[in-house]
Formats: sequence, structure tokens, C-alpha cells
Amino acid sequence: MNYKGYAARIEYSEEDGLFVGHIAGIRDVVGFHGESVQELRTAFYEAVDDYLSACEKFGRAPQKPYSGKLSLRLEPELHATVALKAELSHKSINQWVSDALNQAVHG
Repeated sequence: MNYKGYAARIEYSEEDGLFVGHIAGIRDVVGFHGESVQELRTAFYEAVDDYLSACEKFGRAPQKPYSGKLSLRLEPELHATVALKAELSHKSINQWVSDALNQAVHG
């Protein structure tokens, strides 16, 4: 689920019989829950709106979720090796690095 640039991370709680979610990609902890997808969606929208309102009320900028942009500084030799491997794979450096990171994270 996405709303106003925020995404939901959702799990099912067997113990509570509920879907439990949090706003993903921010350090602030903002939770919500619901028994159905519709309840969960409504609760997520309300949680985002409440979070933004609370930040405004307290004069604090809301945290933004990760943009998907990542800047790296590499040793020149590593940069050259990555560029070569990407070229041999017929991929851009960005795509090759993204694939390598996905493999490292997800196995």
C-alpha cells in the first residue's frame, strides 16, 4: 500500500487475528492495524495523515521514506571491476549493482 509517498509494511498477527502494519522507510514508529484489507487501508491512510498532522503541530518536518537513490564511493579499482562486470553482463552499472544487492539481501 502506498499513500502520499509513504509505503506500508504489513504482517499478520496470528495471536491478535489482525493485519498489523507500520509506515516503512522512516525511523519514526507509526503503526496501524485492521481485520480486513479495507480496514487496513483505511487505518494506513489515517496513520499517515495523523503522522503528518502531528509533525506539523509540533513544528517538525516529517521523515521522508527512502528515495531509492543511493550514492556510493568506491576505490577506483573496484569501480573499474564493477563497470567491466556490468558491461560483460550487458547491463548498466546501476542495474548490475542493484541486481548484486538484491542477490545479497534475498539470497
